[in-house]
Amino acid sequence: MKGTNRILQCMAKCGLMAMLLAAGDLTDFTWKGHIRTAPLQHYPFERAVMSKLRTSRLAVAQHSRDEALPAMSAERKRTAVKPPNHVRGIYISGWVAGGGAKMNRLLHLVSDTDLNAVVIDVKNDFGKLTYRSGLPATHRLGASAAPSIPNMKQLIDRLHRQGIYVIGRVVVFNDPLLAARKPEWSIHRKDGKVWKDTHGRPWIDPYRTEVWKYNSDIAAEAASIGIDEIQFDYVRFPEGIANKPVTYANHAGWSRSEAIQRFLNHAARRVHQNGAKVSADVFGLVTSSQDDMGIGQSWRAISREVDYISPMVYPSHYSNGMYGVANPDVQPYAIVSHAMADAKRRNRIMAASGMHTARLRPWLQSFTATWVHPHLTYGQQQIEEQIRALHDQGVYDFMLWSASCRYDYR
Repeated sequence: MKGTNRILQCMAKCGLMAMLLAAGDLTDFTWKGHIRTAPLQHYPFERAVMSKLRTSRLAVAQHSRDEALPAMSAERKRTAVKPPNHVRGIYISGWVAGGGAKMNRLLHLVSDTDLNAVVIDVKNDFGKLTYRSGLPATHRLGASAAPSIPNMKQLIDRLHRQGIYVIGRVVVFNDPLLAARKPEWSIHRKDGKVWKDTHGRPWIDPYRTEVWKYNSDIAAEAASIGIDEIQFDYVRFPEGIANKPVTYANHAGWSRSEAIQRFLNHAARRVHQNGAKVSADVFGLVTSSQDDMGIGQSWRAISREVDYISPMVYPSHYSNGMYGVANPDVQPYAIVSHAMADAKRRNRIMAASGMHTARLRPWLQSFTATWVHPHLTYGQQQIEEQIRALHDQGVYDFMLWSASCRYDYR
């Protein structure tokens, strides 16, 4: 566990928030005793192959844009863009989406490349809504008191006029604001005090159906405004909670994965009623793990409840030796390829049993994991290696994650 201590020391030294912003959901990761500490090596890469890849991506992009024609829902009069044949998106934080030169540059990037979708915060990692909500609960809690996006409907209409598919990100159980305003909805210690993770953060109890309603109401409202798809993030229990002395509001005796599945079933029905699709983010290793990884994320349980499932297959978040890869951060092709092969196999098994399976749309790494020493600087070459791995596995949908919203993509 020395590797874990080194990572935690780095987190304390460099600042937790900086790491969270750089990495997205997962910053400290262990799995079956493996820790992510890799010496630097350079993975072979052929520019000729990448040139061909760029050409094929642009060809597919034009076809997808032709398919993504604006459509109107007669029931809600909401503008909408049909899901492209293959979604290729980037994450845009609520602060950036609120306007300004950086947002304009990102929209130019989308229009100048084969990108056709954006993922925008609806409810962020702090529990704050990025738009002015009409829900009484959000007003009581102060969740939408200072929205970063002045007019969400206007922004959505602008994106739709450009033929851009709009995905709204809703962070669910990692909600500091809700935990502060409604501590009774948090996970508790055996002594009755609010439980906090190793970084001092309280977590919302995923068994609380009041929390299901709160987040489902927000998601449904965002869908009614015109967002094409709701993406649930942090739809899980906190890491390391499985063996902690904590109490839940689990009166029905559900397993962790059953609680997550039931929430998604409830939320998806609400969102679908308002004309939008539903997706869920999961840890990258959920594609390969035989259990819920102690966080309630089971591929079988989640894939059957949503339209799209998005494993975060960031190479920097895998530990030495995973999939037989000595240094995952410097071998993006190998990691993404293995993860996709396992995900496709899982879906095939489910489909053979007559189950619904979510379409596969992974998150790819578009950031440099500076807390990994040594590490690779991730730019265009590393992004293209990951995309090449997807294509070789027959997967053509993806999203790029950069908390700072910087993308070296052409």
